[in-house]
Amino acid sequence: MFQDQAILLSTAFFPPVQYISKLVLYEHVYIEQFENFSKQTFRNRCVISGANGPVSLIVPVVKGRTQKTGIKDLQISYDTEWQRNHWRTIFSAYNSSPFFEYYSDDLQPFFEKRGKYLLDFNLEALNTICNLLEIENRSVLTEAFEAVPEHTLNFREALSPKKQKAWEDPLFNPVEYTQVFHERTGFIPNLSILDLLFNEGPGSLQILRKSSAPEN
Repeated sequence: MFQDQAILLSTAFFPPVQYISKLVLYEHVYIEQFENFSKQTFRNRCVISGANGPVSLIVPVVKGRTQKTGIKDLQISYDTEWQRNHWRTIFSAYNSSPFFEYYSDDLQPFFEKRGKYLLDFNLEALNTICNLLEIENRSVLTEAFEAVPEHTLNFREALSPKKQKAWEDPLFNPVEYTQVFHERTGFIPNLSILDLLFNEGPGSLQILRKSSAPEN
């Protein structure tokens, strides 16, 4: 762990493994709450593994008159049954995984109850993920936009579902683990933390540590 360094992240919906590895690696983690919402990012989507490859699960948001909506004020839309559809997709993808039944009772409520704000929803989900991984959630919200604390790595735009937009990260080298559709699709790295949890269970933390080791 980098005791004297910190990292600044955007909020994320059931974040990818790379995102969670930063909570393991850095002593201080800041989550941006004053930025404007950006489309097609992990802020309101996660990627899981389906029978035919990666599947994106997107949280619809309430669109205002302008696209410049602050992330802390961004509301979740319930015009569609996205929660029901998301859980059906997750169940279909992972019900045969080794640890689905072990974790489903903790995670299914996020696809049933109706939260108002995306940021609050993501923070609550992140806290649950940390509890399941048995790691301390040391993340705190920023106090002002672009007031990046000293010795802090700005990673707000570094993680992206679009590979061409993602930054190179020498401190993330994904360790392969067995996935449900491994034989059909091969190993798909850096999926949502849900994929790692359902497949590796208590072994997930060791995978995270190995994936964030510089020497790998």
